Amino acid sequence: MKIKMKRIYEKPSSDGYRVLVDRLWPRGMSKENAHINEWNKDLAPSDKLRKWFNHDPELWVSFSQKYITELQKSDSVKEFLERNRKHEVITLLYAAKDEKHCHAKILKEYLEKLKTENKM
Repeated sequence: MKIKMKRIYEKPSSDGYRVLVDRLWPRGMSKENAHINEWNKDLAPSDKLRKWFNHDPELWVSFSQKYITELQKSDSVKEFLERNRKHEVITLLYAAKDEKHCHAKILKEYLEKLKTENKM
């Protein structure tokens, strides 16, 4: 299984199974144009953490650590991988403009680490 990530506003192309990993629906995106297979809010940072971070690059390191802690405490991540292991490609979709400081980047790395540890 290959895990990719991209902004939901980009056109779908060889994305495989498309998963929106934001807690909030992307502004200006209709459900018809989103072309998602799943909206998994449980993979997104908690509302409290998301609001605290507020896309502030100065908080990136702390945010990353706190988000990883949330992921580690959640069964949702392992359940997501197990449920979707049959897909050759999974694309994590997000709305943030800043790709460098986006939670999907942390999630992708975390999923890849779990996938390797569990040999999926």
